[in-house]
Amino acid sequence: MLEIIKQPWPWYVAGPLIGLTVPALLILGNKSFGISSSLRHACAACMPAKIPFFQYEWKKETWNLVFVLGIFLGGMVASHFLDNPAPIKVNETLAKELAAYGITDFSAMMPLDIVSWEKLFTVSGLIMMVGGGFLVGFGARYAGGCTSGHAIMGLSTLQWPSLVATICFMIGGFLMANWILPIILSL
Repeated sequence: MLEIIKQPWPWYVAGPLIGLTVPALLILGNKSFGISSSLRHACAACMPAKIPFFQYEWKKETWNLVFVLGIFLGGMVASHFLDNPAPIKVNETLAKELAAYGITDFSAMMPLDIVSWEKLFTVSGLIMMVGGGFLVGFGARYAGGCTSGHAIMGLSTLQWPSLVATICFMIGGFLMANWILPIILSL
């Protein structure tokens, strides 16, 4: 059983399991799936300041904080106890393209040539990790939710704004991966 959990799951198993989260949350408690709102709930719970944005009944959303804690703990358990020792498989065409930018170390889940403490203090590292993190946070707030909330929950409940947001996420990802990232990696 443990070997089954350690292996990557095919899309036709993982996808439906993620998709079944939506009806489960709706049926069990009329809850919406999304992660980005949990930061607001955590801030509302931890900050005694009288900031209007954090003045709401956050205790009704405790389930969301527990969900996010479960994601964090699940990631910790998986990384420490369910690690797959096999090398990361990268498509040969992608590996050649990345090698042109000096990215050759695929020994971890993220290429260490891009994401490491040493790279954080370089121009490209600051742009990608700090700037990218800011843009993801700003975009999630501006769009009224994150990619998982819009693409999984919003589309499944036929919400027009979620369709628009998901299309914009996809266009932004395409532009970033094909045009902007090569510029950043060449810095």
